[in-house]
Amino acid sequence: MNTPIISVNSWAIRWSRIGAIASVALVVLIQLIFGEINLSTQLVLALVALVIGIPHGAIDHLIAIPAKPRGRFIAYIAGYVAIAVLAGWAIATWNLIGFQVVILMSALHFGFGDASFINEDRSAQEKEKNSLPTEVLYALPAGFLPVILPLTDTRTLDALERIHPNLENWAGNQVSLFRNLTLLVGVLSLVYFLLTRRFSMAIDILILAVLALIAPPLIAFAVYFGFWHALRHTARLVPKLPKAQQHILSGDWHKAIWSVVFPGLYAIAGTLIIAIGLMIASPDNFSSSLLWSTLVIIWALTVPHMATTSKFDFAALKK
Repeated sequence: MNTPIISVNSWAIRWSRIGAIASVALVVLIQLIFGEINLSTQLVLALVALVIGIPHGAIDHLIAIPAKPRGRFIAYIAGYVAIAVLAGWAIATWNLIGFQVVILMSALHFGFGDASFINEDRSAQEKEKNSLPTEVLYALPAGFLPVILPLTDTRTLDALERIHPNLENWAGNQVSLFRNLTLLVGVLSLVYFLLTRRFSMAIDILILAVLALIAPPLIAFAVYFGFWHALRHTARLVPKLPKAQQHILSGDWHKAIWSVVFPGLYAIAGTLIIAIGLMIASPDNFSSSLLWSTLVIIWALTVPHMATTSKFDFAALKK
């Protein structure tokens, strides 16, 4: 039993839940005192939460391939950046279809990434991994609830128009269908986990549903990205990063977490600098919305990031 890794995973599970629940409580309190949170405030809060989540995907080059031979390492970074640039250009050019593809891609990445995290935690505790049907029943609502519910919320239309005018009707006439299917999958999964006494998984699904249904859509997704997915993915990186492994061997799991977070902090400044640069260089594609340009960069980086982490996901999901 790997006690330090279990401690890291417990930290991620505990604080991701606290972050989501506290955000819902804060939103409810603000609405009771001041009324509905205005859109400008939502945009600012969403930007902050998204930025906080950026470092979790900024060290793929340190965990995916050895630093030597140097040529191979440089080729990996060059390919990673090229894919991200191409994806960002495609999203900025074909706003609607790019947005739709990113929605599907992100939901699957989030859901199966979180399901993989649970299996890795079970392995650290020397427990049997969940079966494939159980993994799928967790992954689908875990990924689609925080993505589809905010995007199909009636409050989303004005927010999407502020972010980019082409996104308002991203789902066409299928908004209700997408929303109801997502809710149905969430309910079925919740019932299954309760009946099979998988209470921890049931709690996760319930929290994600409440966050997506109660918090304003932009805030709901940003909180999920910055305080849920990012924390759990950070925990997954600890046993994969050599420096973090050294701290784990010495039993200092706090330093292990920090050694994973610190190398990715540069990405926050880099993202904001590039986002502002894009707004100045291409106002037609990025308008004046810092949130839109930041989202484009995050989505663009998600493409190679998802490809990099997929091999870890497949390994964790296999029995």
